[in-house]
Amino acid sequence: MALKIERTDARIRRDEHLKELFSEGFPEFITADRLVKEYIGRVSEWFADLNLMLINEHDVPVASGWGVPIHWDGLPETLPTGYTQALVRAVEGREQGVEPNTLVICGAIVTPALKGHGLAGETLKALRQTARDVGWSQVIAPVRPTTKAQYPLTPIEKFMRWRREDGMALDPWIRTHQRLGAEVLSAAPASQTMTGTVAEWERWTGMAFPESGDYVIPGGLSLLRIDRSADEGVYREPNIWMQHN
Repeated sequence: MALKIERTDARIRRDEHLKELFSEGFPEFITADRLVKEYIGRVSEWFADLNLMLINEHDVPVASGWGVPIHWDGLPETLPTGYTQALVRAVEGREQGVEPNTLVICGAIVTPALKGHGLAGETLKALRQTARDVGWSQVIAPVRPTTKAQYPLTPIEKFMRWRREDGMALDPWIRTHQRLGAEVLSAAPASQTMTGTVAEWERWTGMAFPESGDYVIPGGLSLLRIDRSADEGVYREPNIWMQHN
């Protein structure tokens, strides 16, 4: 498949193409991260050059990926706490005139019909090349493991060590990064925090929460904690920090 790389904002895309590309997105509750909402507008405006699409020979977008730039000293203990703090650090770093040296790959998605054809890896490679082109020496990613939702009771610190017999990670999204030379750095047990009322969580999950307590929810990588007296549900999403070499 002949591919070209374009900035997402390079031109207007056809609605049906975008609908197909993003038809298998994330759980609805992923939008309930209040801190992300506060920063995402500036991220979209200031770092549009790090929002890329892969376009096939028919001029159709088949994959998309994006990231943000931060300054990081290379020490695991000074990593952002996860996805959300990476956005905060990128925005505030720009506002404070801090020179970035690291690309944080925040996400990648492939059109459903073409999954398994290596397009996710090509998207990651395109983002890595963008970082190299501007002289950033480090590329990291808060990886959202796709099969973690099958094991919501397992701590992320344990899950990230699970391996297949060939030594590769059990999780396929971690493996995609591994095949490009990335290594696991550390767990990010609270990469994002999603907050909503009980009614909102019932709408997002299609479940009822009749009393306070912890619940397994569809698509959740960890448990949702419901507090009916406060009319609040809080879900902390774990990720895994990986570094590309």
